[in-house]
Amino acid sequence: MENNLPDLSPAEAASALDTMAADRQRLAKSVHVPWVLLAAFGSVGAWWVATAATANPGVNYAPPSSGWLALVGALVVVHLIQRETGVRFRTMGRRAGWALAGIVFICLALFSVSLGFVSFGLRWPVALTSVAAFVATTWLAGIAYRSAVELLGRG
Repeated sequence: MENNLPDLSPAEAASALDTMAADRQRLAKSVHVPWVLLAAFGSVGAWWVATAATANPGVNYAPPSSGWLALVGALVVVHLIQRETGVRFRTMGRRAGWALAGIVFICLALFSVSLGFVSFGLRWPVALTSVAAFVATTWLAGIAYRSAVELLGRG
């Protein structure tokens, strides 16, 4: 294997590596958090929880068919985040994985609570669970995004 670099001394090579590490950290610090897109991600979660208000839980329960649309919406938002910032979510880190698992768990729990309200004929509290899903999803998506950026800075 050939390289076009002149023979470097160990001190020069270490200095070059330190410079590249500093550039990586500076790049990671300059990445801004796309709060509008994270809020869009939260909106997808809130919308999915809100679909419980249109359900008819009971013996003949059929889940809302719009659940697939929520998944498509989440994938579109992830694509937009990757396109705008360049941060790829394949290598997010363990903390981001836990945050995403938390999003799924919280939205499923809030959806179940919403179905409980609807089964008692109370559709208005679904608005509260939807707001809670929006807040939790946006906050946890921010944690996942910051984790990916920190991992970018560490290299």
